[in-house]
Amino acid sequence: MATKIIIDTDPGQDDAVAILLALASPKEIEVLGITAVAGNVPLALTQKNARIICELAGRTDIPVFAGCDRPMIHPLVTAEHVHGKTGLDGIALPEPTMPLQDRHAVDFIIDTLRAEPSGTVTLCPLGPLTNIATAFAKAPEIIARVQQIILMGGAYFEVGNITPAAEFNIYVDPEAAKIVFQSGVPLVVMPLDVTHKVLTTRPRIDAIRAIGSPVAHAVVSWTDFFERFDMAKYGAEGAPLHDPCVIAYLLAPDLFSGRHINVEIETGSPLTRGMTVADWWGVTTRPKNATFMGDVDAAGFYELLTARLAQI
Repeated sequence: MATKIIIDTDPGQDDAVAILLALASPKEIEVLGITAVAGNVPLALTQKNARIICELAGRTDIPVFAGCDRPMIHPLVTAEHVHGKTGLDGIALPEPTMPLQDRHAVDFIIDTLRAEPSGTVTLCPLGPLTNIATAFAKAPEIIARVQQIILMGGAYFEVGNITPAAEFNIYVDPEAAKIVFQSGVPLVVMPLDVTHKVLTTRPRIDAIRAIGSPVAHAVVSWTDFFERFDMAKYGAEGAPLHDPCVIAYLLAPDLFSGRHINVEIETGSPLTRGMTVADWWGVTTRPKNATFMGDVDAAGFYELLTARLAQI
């Protein structure tokens, strides 16, 4: 039976690849809806980008909802310096014609978790956790109904990518992250420690290019655009595909390895705000609240991604 998921996202080229991977896997994944949040770019663009991606995949049946346009407390920080002014720079795609749903994303999350059998819906946040935390705060009874949360965010050994201490998704809204990490929902975390190991090398991108489809062309164009930033920053042979790790875990969890540990979110310090303080070595007695991934079979990841992208 397909796992029912809600993708919460701020597309973002790597978000787009994650959404395409999910939509390319209907036997394993049923996408109940896509909820947009402000993050990589403002909400007006993330909700539009989510619809552009659905149309590219030929999936105008997927409902897309606009959510929170700012973090819970602090001003919005965006990442146009990585993703370009649209969030999907790299290829010109048509304006979406499929409608944006009237309901607020937070209400869709709440209503869906109330309507579906308890323990059957997985939340897949690919951006800041504002929508998820707002839903939990507004309707705390839904928290126990969530099957699990698989999220891209945080870092430990790789430390930060937006500040010296913090990963972008958590940094944008650490108060929301704190709510989610303390919620008691089973958490699987894809931090930079893992995502920085799935790099867009030339052979891997050439294999996607060889598919020859409009979807493959878009993916290659997106990676060509955003990898320049990471290659210059890290001196690596390619750029990390962060968000597709979330969907790849749903499809092939054995590709990943990690530890069930305590992870706390720093919200007070101006120096380390947004840091995911991961007790990797078990040096505290704080309760374990997250499966924090540490390694990935990168070759297997790209084999899976390429095979699925070839199907749409």
